Amino acid sequence: MLETFPVVVVTGARQTGKSTLVRERLPGDHTYLTLDDVLLRDEARRDPELFLDRGGRLIVDEVQRAPDLLLAIKRRVDERRERGRYVLTGSADVLLRRGVTESLAGRAGYLRLTGLTRREQLGLGRVGLWSELLATPSGAWPDLLRSSTPDAEPWEAFAQRGGYPVPAHDLATREQRQAWFAGYAATYLERDLRAMSAVENLADMRRLMTALCLRSGSLLNQAEVARDLGLPPSTVQRFVNLLEASFQVVRVPAYGVNRTRRLVKAPKVYWSDSGLALHLAGESVPRGAHLENLVLADLLAWAGVDDRRPSILHWRTAGGAEVDFVIELPQRLLPVEVKATRRPTHADARHLRSFMGDHPAAVAGLLLHGGDELTWLDRGVLAAPWWRVL
Repeated sequence: MLETFPVVVVTGARQTGKSTLVRERLPGDHTYLTLDDVLLRDEARRDPELFLDRGGRLIVDEVQRAPDLLLAIKRRVDERRERGRYVLTGSADVLLRRGVTESLAGRAGYLRLTGLTRREQLGLGRVGLWSELLATPSGAWPDLLRSSTPDAEPWEAFAQRGGYPVPAHDLATREQRQAWFAGYAATYLERDLRAMSAVENLADMRRLMTALCLRSGSLLNQAEVARDLGLPPSTVQRFVNLLEASFQVVRVPAYGVNRTRRLVKAPKVYWSDSGLALHLAGESVPRGAHLENLVLADLLAWAGVDDRRPSILHWRTAGGAEVDFVIELPQRLLPVEVKATRRPTHADARHLRSFMGDHPAAVAGLLLHGGDELTWLDRGVLAAPWWRVL
């Protein structure tokens, strides 16, 4: 990105490691400035041009705290198209923030930093085996998965620690992680949300966050959520948009290409981090939806760095057939079903078979489960332990 664009924008939820990444991995000729510093933030808001005079190549951390700075950066870039001149980070989607009118279109490349994948937590420095699966004939999938797999572990333990670097990597006990998640939620509510938009009642937002965590993996029906919480639908819609813009909530769109069936078009909703979702919902025992959440997080981390920019979707018919995730690439579909059971059966593959029957581009399907057995459930449907892929 630095070799292609004048500006590179690194976004992602707070505490995913954006500042650490840009400070430790970029060339040493960039000057680091953070808008968490009150004095620097005031200068960036009051006189953006003077702020930019602090150095030639700059890293500006938490750029969403001074939206007008983007206009000044645009002017500098247009005057001198120097690649890799500015690196910006933000824990909110700067393109969706109120007051930001300049997208830096054509001038900036955008990267989203997600939480640590399982293989990153194991020190392997990569995402799951999605690219390999898509590049390998389905008949060779079992050999592929057997040959390049980290050790097994209970998915529940992975779900409880999540992907934020501190609780996932640095904290050893459940009590430590719960304390960290509590502090994270409080900071997000009291600081980040107020900086993004006027939230009249933080208690209502907290109730909505809990409700969405409990609905993880379900279709998002904002009218139903509003009714259950006793909130206006417009408030729920605005709050959900804020949660998505700050990389807390993930909406998975519906796959809508079908000529023979009536499809459900509503998105499914997930929380970006399973550990935080468990804390916000007050749940101590992970559910099957949390295993789905782990698979989704790995898929999003992979899709964000794959040059083909695959789409991650879900599929559901009005008759009740559903597939948790559909990976869409040009001329290729890979349906993925997730089951927490340790012993999947032939019946668990029926929705994958249904999808494959409707979509010839899906030559095989993958069922990820919580057990240890790697086996074909049906023609073209491979049941694989989740840990062999993630």
